[in-house]
This record gives sequence, C-alpha cells and structure tokens, in this order.
Amino acid sequence: MKKLFSLYKKYEEIINYLIIGGLTTVVGVGSKLLLLFTVLDQTNGVQLQIAEVISWFLAVLFAYFTNRAFVFKSKVKGKKQAKEAFDFVKGRVFTQLIQMFIMWFFVTLLKLDSDFWVVVFTLICQVMQIVLNYVISKFLVFKKA
Repeated sequence: MKKLFSLYKKYEEIINYLIIGGLTTVVGVGSKLLLLFTVLDQTNGVQLQIAEVISWFLAVLFAYFTNRAFVFKSKVKGKKQAKEAFDFVKGRVFTQLIQMFIMWFFVTLLKLDSDFWVVVFTLICQVMQIVLNYVISKFLVFKKA
C-alpha cells in the first residue's frame, strides 16, 4: 500500500488528470444523452447539434474547474483567472478542431469510412486530444509563474 501511495505521489498530476478526464467524459456523454432522451429530438439534425454543443460546453466547463482545482492546483483570481479560463477554452477548441479535421480528412476525403476506420481514427483522435489538452493545460494555461 505504501508503494502504491508513493507511486501515486510521484505521478499525482497525470493520474489526477486522467481521473478528471474520465469524469469529464461522463459529464459530456451523460449531458448529451440526457438532453437527447428528454428535451431534444435526436432524429432532428439541428437538435442533435444543439445537444452536441451544450454537452461539449458543459464538459469543458467541468474540465476547467476540476483541472484547476485538483490537477494543476491553480490559485489565480480576478483577471488572471478570466484569462486562464479563456485560454483553457481556446485550447479545447483548438484540439476539437484538430480532431474534426483528422476525421474529415481520413473518413470523408480519403473515404476510409468503414466502421473499422471510423473507430481507429476516433481512438487516435482521443489519444491525441488527451495528450495535447494536457500539454496545453500544463504549459500554456496553468503554467506556474
């Protein structure tokens, strides 16, 4: 148990980041499904996209506050916190756009659109987003002064 705790302490930031990421996924997927199964119609393209946007926003909001408190332990306040939050959202938008581009390029443009390739590129994009979001958060958003 002692060894496990020392391992956790050594990699605390990364472990906490992965835990928060898992919880963020639950918030994003959960809020999307809740919206689609209660107040929005998943067969309506516009309402489906509304659910996507709202769930993405809620997930990013959750991710910001939990990463701030439990992963990077940021203490900035006021204007610095507003800039921090804005930079966090910019980073998430950036990685989302990269994911959308990769999916468009390989699945739509190159026609690698079988279920197999959609899953492969989705998984590649998820790993890329996890790594890039961590790097952006650590070195650009929650950088130590």
